[in-house]
Amino acid sequence: MAKIIECVPNFSEGRDRNVIDKIVKAIASTKVNVDGNEESVKVLDVDPGEATNRTVVTFVGSPEAVLEAAFQGVKCSG
Repeated sequence: MAKIIECVPNFSEGRDRNVIDKIVKAIASTKVNVDGNEESVKVLDVDPGEATNRTVVTFVGSPEAVLEAAFQGVKCSG
């Protein structure tokens, strides 16, 4: 059985929809090659909080894909 993990990062942006969309797109479009197979992540939820100016993104995938997707999300978040 393949391993999957969940990642639930909290980004310091909850009001600017353009920034939130950019972060989610970076995460969702991440692809990695693991032993000759292309793997990606699945975004399960995006919860922007305008009052707290925070957005929580929940996604799952193989450990390698989740690690890269988290990095890509942080990298584009500013």
